Amino acid sequence: MTAQVKIERPASTKQLKAPIAVRDASEVVVWLLPIDHPGTVGSVSEHSDKKWRVVQKNKSFQPHLTVVRVGSVVDFPNRDPFFHNVFSLFDGKRFDLGLYEAGATNSVRFDHAGVSFLFCNIHPEMSAVVIALDTPYYAVTDKSGGLAIPNVTDGKYDVHVWYERCLPEELKGLLRMVRISGDSRNLGTIVVPEDAGFSPSHKNKYGQDYPPPPQQGYPHP
Repeated sequence: MTAQVKIERPASTKQLKAPIAVRDASEVVVWLLPIDHPGTVGSVSEHSDKKWRVVQKNKSFQPHLTVVRVGSVVDFPNRDPFFHNVFSLFDGKRFDLGLYEAGATNSVRFDHAGVSFLFCNIHPEMSAVVIALDTPYYAVTDKSGGLAIPNVTDGKYDVHVWYERCLPEELKGLLRMVRISGDSRNLGTIVVPEDAGFSPSHKNKYGQDYPPPPQQGYPHP
């Protein structure tokens, strides 16, 4: 199953009335939820050999986006020479791994479907997303916006789309039903509107603003 995703940004001036196509169309997630054969969905086996890892390195989460099946365990190793924290207190999986030192690794099992926004309570510039899905039929776009979902069986599906810079109500508007059969293996072009006011800023785990960075001249992590 293939598709082409196009991200459009609202025009910035009155002279430019048409939306502007975004060159980098990567990190859009598309997944299919079966309607007439729901038995194909569910969590992964606890004995799955698939390993997932989001590394804390250079005050960033690497990779920024991770998509897993429900039941998957994600490791969060600290590869920086100072303390880090990982927390998610919003949609998806809620957890707080506390402070842990360089070289340490903590893990989280994502036991239900949802989008988890991850942050560090020490470094406000750090953010990541883990999406847990209860379907094996999903893919993430490359920079060109292309994607391919393998091994999709015939049937009816709900098509879901997620993009970090798209408003939730816009994402709901992209939900649609498709019937897949025979040679009908293309979802066509999916146009995703980008939120012009998107900001990665966020509160700390206590719902407060992060303290200002230390003054220059003093060592800090």
